Amino acid sequence: MNIVLDSNILFSALLKDSTTRKIILTYDGFFLFPSFIFIEMEKHMDELLTKSGMNRKDFDELLHMILKKVLVVPASVMKQYQNEAMSIVKEIDVNDALFIA
Repeated sequence: MNIVLDSNILFSALLKDSTTRKIILTYDGFFLFPSFIFIEMEKHMDELLTKSGMNRKDFDELLHMILKKVLVVPASVMKQYQNEAMSIVKEIDVNDALFIA
């Protein structure tokens, strides 16, 4: 089974050595997340580095380990499901539509 990760879960795993990080690194399957998550990460990189207490090299090494467990879904694939996803989350949180797609 593949599980979709949203940016908050990914960022949580990057910030501290937590149960979230352990689950991601030891899970036998793959996690999915949308390609735009990298844009979000770059936007918040300074904050992520500060909160994690890591230097950029250590942060990038951890990110690389996590990415070995991830299948990145291109925007072009998600686009075909965007309307259906929007109808599912419209009453909950429209910001999650791309993760549902």
